[in-house]
Amino acid sequence: MMTSRPVSLSYFAKQTDTSSIIRGQNFTVECIIGAAGSDHAIHSDHETILILPESGATLASDFETADIAARSIAVVPAGSARLTLPEGARAYALTTARIGTDPLNVVNSTDYQTLDERVLPIAKPMERLAKDERQIRVYPVDEVPFPDGNPRLKFFQSATMSINWVEYDGQRDRTKLSPHSHDDFEQGSLAITGDFVHHIRTPWASNAELWREDQHIEASAGSMAIIPPELIHTTEGVGPGQHILIDVFAPPRTDFIAKGWVFNAGDYRG
Repeated sequence: MMTSRPVSLSYFAKQTDTSSIIRGQNFTVECIIGAAGSDHAIHSDHETILILPESGATLASDFETADIAARSIAVVPAGSARLTLPEGARAYALTTARIGTDPLNVVNSTDYQTLDERVLPIAKPMERLAKDERQIRVYPVDEVPFPDGNPRLKFFQSATMSINWVEYDGQRDRTKLSPHSHDDFEQGSLAITGDFVHHIRTPWASNAELWREDQHIEASAGSMAIIPPELIHTTEGVGPGQHILIDVFAPPRTDFIAKGWVFNAGDYRG
């Protein structure tokens, strides 16, 4: 068991910057801030998951232009697209094959000078079954039902990623937290709205030099925690008001797909 790699918590650049990126081993998450009179380019060899938590936007791909409502998830075909947001509005672009990334624009680029061999690679993108692979697929979050057996989260995927949309008002019930770990997945926990505490526990291995004290990492909106494999973790929304947290995985969570939880899993074949 290898448990020496710690959790990393990073914040996106300040509101005055129109773009900043936090990465995992297999994925990047870009926070895009709308600027007056300009749009933002997105380039990827794989599909991009676009999250619009608070404002609508216009997205123009190589093949179509779509007006996307606020509180929507869009799966954007591989290739180039341009995103137009109202001034000051936020969007998040998630991808596994981003093109033209400037390392100076990646907040936590130094975390991956050495890769974690435990993290499952993306061997091959899932096959998209939709008749038109070039179509932008839009999923209004409020119109998506909770899956049977999991009335707290909503699940979406692309050909190479999957995400969980977690949302609630007020503090999370401390008697119903969900500590768990992943053997071969790195988890990104993207805090969009509200304040959170990421609770982390390192399992005891035979080498006591690798043991760590429990961590309780405070995180607010505009941050992302990257949780390595094997660490036991759960996240607690704290304080009043709305909480929105997006969990990010790459490759897609086939266990969630097998349970029938992923809303758009029918668009793909593994």
